[in-house]
Amino acid sequence: MTRVFPVQRLLQASNNGLLQKGLINPAHILPQNMVNITINNSTFSYPILCHSVQDSHSVAIFYGDNPFVHSFSLVMFNLMIITAITSIFRILLKPLKQPLIISQIIAGVIVGPSFLGGIRWFQSNMETESTKFLIKNLGKMGFMFFVFVYGVKMDPTLLKKSGKLHLSTSLIGIIIPITIVVAVALSMKKITDKQEAMIPSLGAIAGYLGVTSFPVLYIILKEFNLLNSDMGRFALYTALIGDTLGMIFVVFVEKGETKMLTTLWYIISFVGFLAFLAFIVRPIMTWINNNTPQGHPVQQSFVVAILLGVFVMGFVTDMFGIAICNGPLFLGLVIPDGPGVGATLVKKAETIMSDLLLPFSFIMVGSYTDFYAMSASGWSSLSPLFVMVVTGYIIKFISIWIVLYFWRMPLRNGLAVSLIMSLRGHVELILFVAWMEKKILKVPAFTLLIIMTVAVTATCSPLINILYDPTKPYMVSQRRNIQHNPPDQELRIVLCILDTEAINGLIRLLDISNPTSSSPFSISVVRLTELVGRSSPLFIDHEKQQVPPIYQWTNTINVLEHHQELKGMSMQLHFFTSVAPKQSMFRDICELALEQEASLIILPFDSADVHDHAARAVNSQVLNNAPCSVAIFVDKGLLEINKIGSSIRRTPYRFAVLFLGGGDAREALVYADRMVANQDVFLEVVRFLPENFLRYNDIERKLDDGIVTWFCVKNEMTQRVVYREVLVRNGEETIERIQDMNDGAFDLFIVGRKHGINPILLTGLSEWSESEDLGLIGDYISSADFFGSASVLVVQQQILRG
Repeated sequence: MTRVFPVQRLLQASNNGLLQKGLINPAHILPQNMVNITINNSTFSYPILCHSVQDSHSVAIFYGDNPFVHSFSLVMFNLMIITAITSIFRILLKPLKQPLIISQIIAGVIVGPSFLGGIRWFQSNMETESTKFLIKNLGKMGFMFFVFVYGVKMDPTLLKKSGKLHLSTSLIGIIIPITIVVAVALSMKKITDKQEAMIPSLGAIAGYLGVTSFPVLYIILKEFNLLNSDMGRFALYTALIGDTLGMIFVVFVEKGETKMLTTLWYIISFVGFLAFLAFIVRPIMTWINNNTPQGHPVQQSFVVAILLGVFVMGFVTDMFGIAICNGPLFLGLVIPDGPGVGATLVKKAETIMSDLLLPFSFIMVGSYTDFYAMSASGWSSLSPLFVMVVTGYIIKFISIWIVLYFWRMPLRNGLAVSLIMSLRGHVELILFVAWMEKKILKVPAFTLLIIMTVAVTATCSPLINILYDPTKPYMVSQRRNIQHNPPDQELRIVLCILDTEAINGLIRLLDISNPTSSSPFSISVVRLTELVGRSSPLFIDHEKQQVPPIYQWTNTINVLEHHQELKGMSMQLHFFTSVAPKQSMFRDICELALEQEASLIILPFDSADVHDHAARAVNSQVLNNAPCSVAIFVDKGLLEINKIGSSIRRTPYRFAVLFLGGGDAREALVYADRMVANQDVFLEVVRFLPENFLRYNDIERKLDDGIVTWFCVKNEMTQRVVYREVLVRNGEETIERIQDMNDGAFDLFIVGRKHGINPILLTGLSEWSESEDLGLIGDYISSADFFGSASVLVVQQQILRG
């Protein structure tokens, strides 16, 4: 195969020293020829050179072939290199609270001409023309899918929910920086690069400095687990408003110095394109979404067609002169977010985008980044751009902080939001690459912007983590637990539902907890839904807000409301819906418990999710941050034999409390005491004590003795209660005594989780545990190996942190 070049290209390469540097292999250059071209009866002669290009695939090293001379092999090798470098820097920078984007940019720069690309062997062997061509186009595809995926996740209807604080913060945070940057730029216009000094260029740069991109914030806030925190929600709402304004500004400002007729056709094509998406594509996507049964996957043909549509929209917008990434972005925006089409597309496209295509995008960014070129250009040529960028960042930070201070936001929170709104990432890189292709920027200016982007994001990220602790509101000093809740007052509970099919077990637990008219339960029932196919978390109070159809759980609510009617005044239910990533669901649970002044959070436990880190994160984070006591319920279904809401029962309930000491055990005993008031409950309390009271903390021992004495005196005349003590010397004997007492007829075991347990009672058991959330004993008695089918309730008493 040969590739034809004009002779001038070779001569230029020779003049630039590329032949001497070995970047062009003279052996691949064929002799010069002349070609005659006839146009309108006129013949022109052009000299040409033929440059041989080897096949894209290697025929194997065993045949003497070198894989590093084949374009496809080089593309795969580049993917391996940048993935490895990114992973290494990710591990090194994660303790410094650096987001992934920093590692990705650094990896791209290392592969570029500033480091590896500056090595002669790497230049001649790794950066062939065909390889660079492939990588550049794959990189553009990566950015196209990036904006498409986050277009799908974005929910423009959230603009209706934004308030005056969001609007004022966004407007001032955009208008003031843009105005000041433009003024600064005009004052330095004489010393600014000619292309950068043009009005469209100045407007584009000022717009980039004023607007904070929604996708950039979403990615970093998700990494830092701040999506559904107060500051995270505020920043996302504000960025969404800014993105809307910035999109309009950037799309039209770049046509500022074109001919009037050209601009008119540009506007007509742009409006026509949007109309096509809104009135044709959007109804089709809605139809697909509505005709996909809930819980069923979207038809594969639809998914493939939509993903191919990403390329179609990119081609169309590029043909009309609109930025190539705008087409995929607008296509994503018209696709319904959330479960259904949105979730399916995100699931299918995100892995391809993030793990396969985006690495090439960062290689492309790195190829434009050249520290040597920036150094050679001199400070005088870069100083105007540097002043503009620094001015923009500083003014944006200060203006947002002043607005928030005016609205009386706490100082630390205001600083945290200002830092969040200063973050930069993928969207800015897309802009920089587009500016390079439009000749707005040259390599030195591009390199400077990359350095500033990394510096700002790398500085702001750890400062955000230092300034803002989203768990601080849950650190209360008031006692909110069952033990200190007066028995004649309302007990407030937050009941969490992850799987609506498990609702019957939770209803039975509430029943046997014995709500009465003199000691009623006020229960806040929150349905936890994983955030998929959308970027903005939701928290819905059913009494105040309308639940979107895709997040409704009407059948479960009807079951609970029917049960509430049966219970009368002894039980009041309030319904909420939380849509959030599993890693941050705990915030909605803890905030709800704080607002409702709850004494107990009840969490279901699914043994199938023991090895699912995301699913386990909900329970473990609630246990670590809850402002009240927490109970984890492992439902094995034995109590299903009983008919809820009726007088039909198999036999009286038989419960057991395993009292190993400590605050959690005391809370468990008080909870069990409430259950004993139910005439159908028989309770056996077994207290485990170390022989000779070895390593028994004196304070804990006195508290344990006090609560046990209170319980025994209160239930002295109750024939349905049995109390006994056993002495053990280690964890193995503890397990043996539990096995001895278990005859397989218990309906429910109640046990404290871990706090305050004498370590002697657990010696040698740590290697048996599969789930730390249940504690060592709770994990053992809830395992499939434990005889019987008794359900388990693991209780943790409130941890005072205030």
